[in-house]
Amino acid sequence: MDGEISTDDVSALLESDADVRIVDIRDRTSFERGHIPGSENVPFHELTAKIEDFDGADRIVTVCPHGQASVQAARLIGSYEGSADARVESMAGGLEAWAEAYELAADDGESSERDGRDERGEGKHGTRGNADSSAPF
Repeated sequence: MDGEISTDDVSALLESDADVRIVDIRDRTSFERGHIPGSENVPFHELTAKIEDFDGADRIVTVCPHGQASVQAARLIGSYEGSADARVESMAGGLEAWAEAYELAADDGESSERDGRDERGEGKHGTRGNADSSAPF
């Protein structure tokens, strides 16, 4: 594992169309309710079985609700021989930190707005504020 990455740095990577895989390790239901746009869902308990899916990746960022379990996931992925050349990081603060500043996407194609506001066209990931406790994670 190469350390932690901030939500702002993850957003910048996505905005720049960098070759990065955002791996959300929550269960499928939680992922479907709200996730980082462009992320993929590989539940933590499936990581070992799907570890070969990360062969050849240049950069991998793991994501969880609060930024704790994703550290373990990043260590697991980073220890895999096929990802030896990849930069593997955990997103600090998790989806809780992401949702304070950026949009979450839902599998129905809608953004997961918790404060009732519409997206204001502020870039690919739009900014947010005033989140309440009805977090989708």
